Amino acid sequence: MAALSPQIRGLQIDEEESRLLKVKVVAGIGLAKKDILGASDPYARLSLYDPINGEITSLQTKTLKKTLDPKWNEEFFFKVDPRKHRLLLEVFDENRLTRDDFLGQVDVPLNQIPTENPNTERPYTFKDFLLHPRSHKSRVKGHLRLKMTYLPKNPGSEEETAEQQPGWEFLESQDMSGPRQSQLLPALPPGWEERQDNLGRTFFVNHETVLPSGWEEKRDSKGRRYFVNHNSRCTSWTRPLIQVQTAQSGAGVPQSQTPPLPPMSHGDSPSQHTQSTEATHDSGSLPAGWEVRSAPSGRPFFINHNTKTTTWVRKFPCVMNELSYNRTMPYSRDYKQKYDYFRKKLKKPADIPNRFELKLRRNAVLEDSYRRILSVKRADLLKARLWVEFEGEKGLDYGGVAREWFFLMSKEMFNPYYGLFEYSATDNYTLQINPNSGLCNEDHLSYFKFIGRVAGMAVYHGKLLDAFFIRPFYKMMLQKPITLQDMESVDNEYFNSLKWILENDPTDLDLRFTIDEELFGQTHQHELKPGGSEIVITNDTKKEYIHLVMQWRFVNRIQKQMTAFKEGFFELIPQDVIKIFDENELELLMCGLGDVDVNDWRENTKYKNSYCSNHAVIQWFWKTVLLMDAEKRIRLLQFVTGTSRVPMNGFAELYGSNGPQLFTIEQWGTREKLPRAHTCFNRLDLPPYESFEELREKLHIAIENAQGFDGVD
Repeated sequence: MAALSPQIRGLQIDEEESRLLKVKVVAGIGLAKKDILGASDPYARLSLYDPINGEITSLQTKTLKKTLDPKWNEEFFFKVDPRKHRLLLEVFDENRLTRDDFLGQVDVPLNQIPTENPNTERPYTFKDFLLHPRSHKSRVKGHLRLKMTYLPKNPGSEEETAEQQPGWEFLESQDMSGPRQSQLLPALPPGWEERQDNLGRTFFVNHETVLPSGWEEKRDSKGRRYFVNHNSRCTSWTRPLIQVQTAQSGAGVPQSQTPPLPPMSHGDSPSQHTQSTEATHDSGSLPAGWEVRSAPSGRPFFINHNTKTTTWVRKFPCVMNELSYNRTMPYSRDYKQKYDYFRKKLKKPADIPNRFELKLRRNAVLEDSYRRILSVKRADLLKARLWVEFEGEKGLDYGGVAREWFFLMSKEMFNPYYGLFEYSATDNYTLQINPNSGLCNEDHLSYFKFIGRVAGMAVYHGKLLDAFFIRPFYKMMLQKPITLQDMESVDNEYFNSLKWILENDPTDLDLRFTIDEELFGQTHQHELKPGGSEIVITNDTKKEYIHLVMQWRFVNRIQKQMTAFKEGFFELIPQDVIKIFDENELELLMCGLGDVDVNDWRENTKYKNSYCSNHAVIQWFWKTVLLMDAEKRIRLLQFVTGTSRVPMNGFAELYGSNGPQLFTIEQWGTREKLPRAHTCFNRLDLPPYESFEELREKLHIAIENAQGFDGVD
């Protein structure tokens, strides 16, 4: 027994609020590739920590060689305080020569982990956690499969006896004190079941209840259950009676520790607010993420678990329509539903020509496009089918040349050389509007309106821009407030300085309501408010200072440019329709994905004319792609499809001139010829080369020297 007993990490002292946590690291699924040949040597590191006092203990799994789907199946035991502790699981690719590469992380709170019940017929199974990046520069993918349960803490249970057996040992003790946790919850009443959603949140299902009068249960086209309130003509994802029962049964239904009650407004009194619980619940169901409870006085109050706030005021769910979605659904499916709804709302005007022609010189594509598009007085004409012709080039535009035009325009419009945009402070990849664009181009506002029109045309016609902007740019398009957290991805050092001011008393620093701005090598002082140079920032005014800094940094300096851009954009895309997206989804809508997943690419490729997935030439092709760096893969993608971006849901949703069109490789020609591309159909014509080296060389030449289109595009 002693030889097989596990070691317990974490707290050594058996405090009343401590629990014994069993963690089984089952497997990694679809991890990112870090090695040049497309494999990794992954291992997982587990760190138990207190957000205030730091790391308590850490340990790691074994390293598994050359796999993107490692299966560890290793168990670990921790003595934890669920109220205070969290578990950080990080996945790395072991590298003997340099530091290990980061593959993703999962940060798990420990206050919602289920307790193991040896008597249950269906024991708790594993759950897949999405791996998250450490910063916006981290490139991660895949999931971490875990099984996490608390051992029971009842007298005479397995946990208590196991802790007293000689084979159990405590390591790395730490004195952790804090507020006592609430008492263990009572057993569930008959007919109730405890479950967890895919975000780890605990909820309770009453299998014996019926719906209130006027309610009906239905299922949508995807098989999801929802509830219709015929009294108020509303729909909801949440079963209405679950929340009613929670409030009425009190201690009989499991509840987490009672949160602080909402503060009473001036003039409130218990008598003014007292009302029957039944009357409250008859008003209809609560929105998803809300719960009703009763204060000690019997007065009902409402908890918003989404924002972790409480209120006396009841919230009603809005009428759900085809746009409705469940917040616990995967992000891509959520986006897909919105995107489909969005496309339905973009109606083509009936009184416009069949196509909008653009005849351009390739060496003056920006100026020619600027004059042509800005000369259009009625923006609806830009919604007609695009027909792009480059001077002196043969080619029929069935969509491929238009995609190339958006790609070329992206390179020109967003080039910092022209002074309209500049790289953010973090990198030379994400873009922001240049606040001094007027010094570079006196017609800068008309150019921003033109760029807005081009961006609107790209969204309307389902094309992508070859650029990525800072997050505040998308939030301003959606008229959302800019917060301090938005600064982190733009300028991390500035963010840390402002965060320090927010968390400490800045009075002794003698800071003023001013900010320094560097312009052409000279530093200028800008007052954030009238007389700001004479006003010292105190603990009472620091929030106002941070708000003014954010407004100046992201809004005020570029207000005119952003207004001109939005004017052009909203001439083609209705502002109320675009607001269904959040800032992350808007980035996906406009710019697609920046990374190329070769596995996804390969799985969603068609072969024609004697080629198949096992053909030697195809094997050499994918070997060539795997050996390419990220930039070369992007250029190959642009060579064949006309764009360097992949749709949100990957290569499976790649579009051609006639709708959905997978990436296609067709056998064509003789080995003396170079590969050729048909961007309208996402097709690569690949000759049957006789060696890997020959294919690699010819493909490289084709990519590097591709410019115009000869024949049918």
